[in-house]
Amino acid sequence: MTTIINDPEMARRLIRQRRARGQDRYDEVWNGRYIINEPPNINHSEFVGTITVALRLTLKNLARVLPGTNITDQQDHWKTNYRCPDVAVFLPGNPAEDRDTHWYGGPDFAVEVLSPRDGARKKLDFYAQIGTRELLLIDRQPWQLELYQLREGKLIQTASAAIDTGEVTCETVRLKVSLRSGEARPLLCLGSLQSGEEWTV
Repeated sequence: MTTIINDPEMARRLIRQRRARGQDRYDEVWNGRYIINEPPNINHSEFVGTITVALRLTLKNLARVLPGTNITDQQDHWKTNYRCPDVAVFLPGNPAEDRDTHWYGGPDFAVEVLSPRDGARKKLDFYAQIGTRELLLIDRQPWQLELYQLREGKLIQTASAAIDTGEVTCETVRLKVSLRSGEARPLLCLGSLQSGEEWTV
């Protein structure tokens, strides 16, 4: 269900309430348009937690690995346009600026775990414009992995994998990712190309 609020005062009141209650953690603003995203379920949170741990162990102290962060393309007034990837990695030499509440500029690697009615694919142009080198989408309806890499200013899909049909290799963070059949749901499998360590969730 989509709700459109055309009353500016009501919209401001709703946003203020969400911020006061801490309910805005996953909200975003797309070119001045406030987006209230569905909170993640347990499965989504498990994926984000495991991916974050795997990347931290793989990259050690050579990167900033964040389980969700605000990213903007705005030099000033960042809250007029920002996105919140589920996982973001900033490698040494990345020109993005850490401004405490947000990053001005894109990560080297980002992950989006899709939820029902998720608009993550609509973020591709934004991520490309701010210089995100690689983006992994984990779709759960139907289950599949999609890997996008920055090519001539655009994020182009360069690999994909479904359940039990191969893997994708995230070159910027040296991580291989695949989906395997499981009892309750498919398993997300991660493997470090550096150390050989593996994680499954």
